[in-house]
Amino acid sequence: MQSVLRAIYPPACLSCGEMTEADFALCGACWRDTPFLGDTLCTLCARPLPGEAEPGLRCDACLAAPPPWTAGRAVLRYAGGGRRLALALKHGDRTDLARPLSDWMAGVAVDLVGADTLVVPVPLHRGRLWTRRYNQSALLAARIAWRLGLASCPDALWRRRATTSLAGDVETRRATLDGAIVPHPRRGARMAGRPVLIVDDVLTSGATLSACARAARSAAASEIRVIALARAAPDA
Repeated sequence: MQSVLRAIYPPACLSCGEMTEADFALCGACWRDTPFLGDTLCTLCARPLPGEAEPGLRCDACLAAPPPWTAGRAVLRYAGGGRRLALALKHGDRTDLARPLSDWMAGVAVDLVGADTLVVPVPLHRGRLWTRRYNQSALLAARIAWRLGLASCPDALWRRRATTSLAGDVETRRATLDGAIVPHPRRGARMAGRPVLIVDDVLTSGATLSACARAARSAAASEIRVIALARAAPDA
């Protein structure tokens, strides 16, 4: 039966649809155009850095103003094929991408979590969720939790106020989000006393993840770590 299915539906590239040798893979051209992040990254915000990897490496921005979480990871640079995959998941109704992309994320999240970690996605406002029909961060978070054998709570955080598209400098972005993301009135209590892994699709300035981390901290989460599919940065 498996061979019949493969004859009818041969494996195709996640990005361009060309035939591949395996399911959930990239063809050679898309693989070369998809910039995976290396090991030399800021351990807090996953910004690519020059030089050799070392424990506790931090970028200048995180040294000057550490984010409200203790560790962060990302898989791809938000450029080329990485950007196309992120946008296809977010705006292109490519919910099928959540499985392979979250599997990549789970691979780099292993050292961020423990057995009692709760996996929590960045929330969407209900108006945007109604329009888009799904929360891409929640799709990624659910699969990451399943792969790592962890508990997840898709609505531990609540975006109680719609916000405009984030633009401007970091302070402007933070002001836009001020008070917009809070613990859910009922399910937010699940974060109390336990480590939390917050999941997002793209990390840019960190304003959204910072708002989520502060909300998790207000719900008495014991430790907060973050992971994003893609890292957008001036040098990324």
